[in-house]
Amino acid sequence: MVFDSTRLDLRPYAGFEMARYVRRTYCSWEDAGWESLLVQRFEHVPVAEDVALPAAADLHLVLPAGRSAVMETRRDGRWTRARWTPGRVELMPPDQPARRRYRADGVLNSVQVHLPRAVVDSTAAQLGAAAVDFDAMAASLTAGDPLVEEIVRALGGAGGADDLYAESAAAFLAMQLLTRHAGLSAEAVPARENPRVRAVIAAMRERLAEPLALADLAGEVHLSVYHLVRVFKEATGATPYRYLTGLRIDEAKRLLRGTDLTISQIAGRCGFASPAALSTAFLRHTGTRPSAYRDS
Repeated sequence: MVFDSTRLDLRPYAGFEMARYVRRTYCSWEDAGWESLLVQRFEHVPVAEDVALPAAADLHLVLPAGRSAVMETRRDGRWTRARWTPGRVELMPPDQPARRRYRADGVLNSVQVHLPRAVVDSTAAQLGAAAVDFDAMAASLTAGDPLVEEIVRALGGAGGADDLYAESAAAFLAMQLLTRHAGLSAEAVPARENPRVRAVIAAMRERLAEPLALADLAGEVHLSVYHLVRVFKEATGATPYRYLTGLRIDEAKRLLRGTDLTISQIAGRCGFASPAALSTAFLRHTGTRPSAYRDS
């Protein structure tokens, strides 16, 4: 599987016999048009005697769902056993091929997130770390992290959210993993930069109809993506993604009240990819559909 993107360098399945071991039921690249984060849902065959897992450059988070199983994994010439537990995230360290075998009493399910290595490395550099011990991070995560688990679960069901949502989630995941499971400190990150937040909000308002990328907004005010997410939420109480969606919904309300534009035309003017995307977001924010709002 090859995805032509200038923003990701993920080739996690080169050499992997996907059709033999799993059935993919969702892919954020193809189904949501995301470029910043690869999120997939899989159904796994009940029995696998020897699965070759190729090395990936990114951080690979796996959230089991449904049934439990005992997994045996071989790295560096030795086998280890661990329980595949629904709701407990597993981290597959980057650049490490492995082999895996298991037996279950039925089909297994999972949500899997590939976090780009560039996001992790840039966040680590911002925290003053020259290198990250990914094996230690993976071991720490086995004790559980409800926040990471909930984020991965939410990403698996994000549906019509746009790429700005994916960028925000990637930045937050990277910071949580580094500060909670790699021993880095976030204290050096400045707490509040309202002038830059105001500049981002102004850019959002001016380019409401455009597909905005969080990395582009952060670059315009000379902040990292994580730094922007953090100071933006502290200043406004909302993530950039949620704030932008709110601006777009407010503009959609104005157009629904004051113009005869069609729902499709309003969706385009407010930065939604389709009328269905507008309807879904509008319902989530207001509790009603755009057509019902106009009629009322």
